[in-house]
Amino acid sequence: MGRSGREPEPRGPDGRRERWRAHREARRAEFVEATVRAVARHGPDVGMDEIAAEAGVSKPVLYRHFTDKADLYVAVGRRATELLMSRVVPALTGCGTPYEWIRRSVDAYLGTIDDYPDLYRFVVRRSFADRPVSEDPVAEDKTMIAAQLAALLGDHLRAFGVDSGGAEPWAHAIVGMVHSAGDWWLERRSMSRQSLTDYLTRLIWHALDGALRESGITIDPHQPLGTVGELRPVRVIPARGSGRGGDRAGGPHRLAE
Repeated sequence: MGRSGREPEPRGPDGRRERWRAHREARRAEFVEATVRAVARHGPDVGMDEIAAEAGVSKPVLYRHFTDKADLYVAVGRRATELLMSRVVPALTGCGTPYEWIRRSVDAYLGTIDDYPDLYRFVVRRSFADRPVSEDPVAEDKTMIAAQLAALLGDHLRAFGVDSGGAEPWAHAIVGMVHSAGDWWLERRSMSRQSLTDYLTRLIWHALDGALRESGITIDPHQPLGTVGELRPVRVIPARGSGRGGDRAGGPHRLAE
């Protein structure tokens, strides 16, 4: 695999160097987008010839902007992360009922890998890179999503006045489960995306609901929770129809209206 050396930055005033750097960054971004298109056209085992053809340049031009295939792989992995997070973060931070929030977030993830299945495989398999790379886009995506989810869960648990220590492990468990189920579904396609989203939503809700009930909190999954700020003056009262356990300290409770 031959390659040319990187184009040297011009010497001269700082302004000229900055313009040159901006030009190179723009060209790299163009070639990353061309790679995304080439992956969609040729599949996750795409080669540099197909990428160069999609970009309308020769391979030596690509190698002037990327050190090697691993450098291009990392750049494409970062772009895939941007695509994923642009959908998942708004879903996680949006308003609605707990059930809507869970379903929207699950579907945002599954919808992204459904829309970009070969790009997902390209990133996950890592076979395109011609040397080991330290960055793992998939692991980084999971960590970022779990961190966002953990912050949200922690805020709400504290607003309910209960132990928030489980927020981080629960978040990582949920993200790992959805990721694993998404991998399975992408290869099997034995059910619709809507069905998988429904199954995962129910499982996640019942897991969270069970944990909340153990802490004396019962919430309606089909009623909006409001913002965390609105939740802070929360108090818990015995749930109606909860039986003898609801009348004792530590029994089932519901949020005060």
